[in-house]
Amino acid sequence: MGILEGKRILVTGVLTDSSIAFHVAKLCQEQGATVVLTGYGRLSLVNRIAQRLPDTPPVLELDVTDEGHLESLAGRIAEHVDGLDGVVHSIGFTPQDALGGNFLNTKWEDVATAIHTSTFSLKSLTTAVLPLMKDGGSVVALDFDNSVSYPIYDWMGVAKSGLTSTARYLARYLGEQNIRVNLVSAGPLSTMAARSIPGFDQLASAWPERAPLGWDTTDPEPAARAVVALLSDWFPATTGEIVHVDGGFHSTGA
Repeated sequence: MGILEGKRILVTGVLTDSSIAFHVAKLCQEQGATVVLTGYGRLSLVNRIAQRLPDTPPVLELDVTDEGHLESLAGRIAEHVDGLDGVVHSIGFTPQDALGGNFLNTKWEDVATAIHTSTFSLKSLTTAVLPLMKDGGSVVALDFDNSVSYPIYDWMGVAKSGLTSTARYLARYLGEQNIRVNLVSAGPLSTMAARSIPGFDQLASAWPERAPLGWDTTDPEPAARAVVALLSDWFPATTGEIVHVDGGFHSTGA
């Protein structure tokens, strides 16, 4: 019996089989969960990737900046499962002008897009599915360490700082409903989203050298395992927490 036996999990952000979200969905199924996916923009690709999972799950369209999508989400999920025990937030987008060293010149419109999609979406997604989480559950969001600044990451770093704070406030307000909200802060991985960041190789190059455990930028499974653990009942009294899965990079100095 797996650690997610009988649980119903919503996983967002599966785009390719190299993504953390794909490996989360795969491990969830292997650990006994029923999975529902969401995607946006390239649903035909998401549907093809979904077929590579042990059991092909339903794929729902979700633009987290679209109020209509959010308002209908719970009803659309309920067509496939009778409730949710867990939600995985793996959503982020930043316009190119907000990355790559352009921090001082980025316009508010691009910053607003980054924060709406990458930060506020954790709150809007969570509240959209609350009617399906009547027995409590676990929300896990994918983060990136934002305790310091990084070259080229720029406004996405600011958005991730906001994501961290959003998770803490959700943990505060949802605790009385027995809903835990936690973050997994993964090291840099060579996903499609990462490759869209100008200078990603520069950002990622320090990890294998400085991380005490080393770091493989091609292996998303360690981060996925942490997400699955937090979705399970093995962390019943943990909320508002950040679990770093980065080989220990965040704990080291120069």
